[in-house]
Amino acid sequence: MRVVAVVLSWNGREDTLVALEALRGFETVVVDNGSSDGSADAVAERFPELQLVRTGVNLGFAGGNNVGIRRALDLGADWVLLVNNDAMVELGLVEALADAAAARPDAGVLACKVLFADSERLWYAGAGFDPYLGRTRHLGFGERDEPGVRGDTARATGAAMAVSRAAIEAAGLLDEELFLYVEDLEWSLRIREAGFAVVYVPAARVRHRVSAAAGGAGSPTAAYYETRNMLAVVERHRPMPRGLTGLRRAFVVTPRVLLSARRPAAAWAALRGWRDYRRGRMGRRG
Repeated sequence: MRVVAVVLSWNGREDTLVALEALRGFETVVVDNGSSDGSADAVAERFPELQLVRTGVNLGFAGGNNVGIRRALDLGADWVLLVNNDAMVELGLVEALADAAAARPDAGVLACKVLFADSERLWYAGAGFDPYLGRTRHLGFGERDEPGVRGDTARATGAAMAVSRAAIEAAGLLDEELFLYVEDLEWSLRIREAGFAVVYVPAARVRHRVSAAAGGAGSPTAAYYETRNMLAVVERHRPMPRGLTGLRRAFVVTPRVLLSARRPAAAWAALRGWRDYRRGRMGRRG
């Protein structure tokens, strides 16, 4: 099982360097996604052995990772491991992924367990998804870590997920129209629809610093893309009769606006996401 890791770096030089230290010994592709803080030069200096790709412009999470995925496949990867630049892999991760791939030949995605960096509490231990209400939740979020059981899950998280060459060839790459947020969910759904399983692997452990590269949860950037893209995903993967489509849009948009009620800029951004989706405006926010 040949695993090539892809680390997407934007701004966040110190986070990126720490993440790459944890990946020493891995075959790794680093995509510098148009950073302006010297991240690319710092990576080239400290890790000259790594494959460094400079996009020169921010292509978003989907576009930037796709650049790295293509390079990993060109290198002969059987599996491509996406790792956020604010995440650190723990020892034994590749062995755990290899065991899971051998035990589950139907798997197209292997989802790692993700813990908060500074505690023994879970950030992701599998996830649920309600396509009719556009709601997704990380199982175990905030709970103390337990060993866990390997098994199917609704979706992986882009913070740390391995995707097989076979699944990529069958389902395609990340959807660049989404640009940022919800693209890992959409990819998981598309890979499942292509006949592959998404399998949670609790022995493949990653620690996540949950940085605020896009302003963090609750920011206007997050509110905009999360609202717009969730509408796109649910209507693409679970279409409903015309009379119910408007009702579902309300179920998707209203909670996101209410959650941002104390942040007027974020609430307005969520409404802009709804408006732009209705107008067919996808890709990077204008």
